Amino acid sequence: MKKAILYINQFFGQIGGEEKADFEPELRDGAHASAAIFNTLAKDVQITHTMICGDNFMASHPEEALERCLSLLEGKEFDMFIAGPAFNAGRYGNACGLISKAVQEKFNVPAITSMNVENPGVELFRTDMYIFKGANRATGMRQDMAAMAAFADKIARGERLLPAAMEGYFPRNIRHEVFLEDIGLEPVMACDRAVDMLLAKLTGEEYLTELPIPAQDLIPIAAAVEDITKVKVALVTSGGIVPSGNPDRIESCSATRWGKYDISGLDRLPAPEFKTIHAGYDPEQADKNPNVVEPLDAVRALQKEGKLGDVDDYFYTTVGTGTTQGEAARMGREIAAELHSRNVQAVILTAT
Repeated sequence: MKKAILYINQFFGQIGGEEKADFEPELRDGAHASAAIFNTLAKDVQITHTMICGDNFMASHPEEALERCLSLLEGKEFDMFIAGPAFNAGRYGNACGLISKAVQEKFNVPAITSMNVENPGVELFRTDMYIFKGANRATGMRQDMAAMAAFADKIARGERLLPAAMEGYFPRNIRHEVFLEDIGLEPVMACDRAVDMLLAKLTGEEYLTELPIPAQDLIPIAAAVEDITKVKVALVTSGGIVPSGNPDRIESCSATRWGKYDISGLDRLPAPEFKTIHAGYDPEQADKNPNVVEPLDAVRALQKEGKLGDVDDYFYTTVGTGTTQGEAARMGREIAAELHSRNVQAVILTAT
């Protein structure tokens, strides 16, 4: 019987919800909380310890969190590391990816996790570990655990692992020479497979390419501003600068909200009245001087020099780290509609 350690966040560890998201790393003996489901499904692997860490603690203190998590594993015997499943929870997916990658590198054991395709952790970590295609909410817990358990059993038994599409995990951009008969398929020469795909495409039939090209949105480049002194400019940032207290409760990671704040009477963003709630970078300098992220001071200086025209009375902000493409696109459309209604013709967009 192979041994494994499973990582879960504060919610699935039955510590608490958002009010316990700063829960510090802890290692418990046995399969605790949702980890027990894995042990009912796996035949050749058993969870011997459960690691629990709050999503905010991992997102806000990644270096400290990883160091502490890894130190808790020192001296423990385990053959593989399981994390999640993380569903479509961005912070949780990021945490599962961070700890899984760190454990693989330090202890040289395989790591397995599960995330929904919309989880930003997929694109961040899919080339680093096995990430199974999971449900978008916790109602899929058992089926996601079953997929990870079955794969862990295969590794434990030393069986040959099949390509990503056949096993059910996201492709890792690793290409191996494979003999089709070894994976239960009839051998067909590459030239014949290519012709078969071409004929299927020409006749409108379904086919599966052997080298998929990721689909990307192509955004047309906006026309250049002819005279920046004659247009209205707005400040927009994904750097998480907000009024102290974060009145719109914008998430520090995997954001689903954005804010709009009045700067009409300000020459600069004063601290501590403004600060960052972004969990993807060290906040020290931004908290000391929010203008290093949202450069209102520089914009006002350009206005006084006559090098810049009108500036919108509001600045617009959200957090970029871990935010899904879908959420980012939605917030972008909403902010753009607001800017259009305020007759803004140009944007100064700052990140981190």
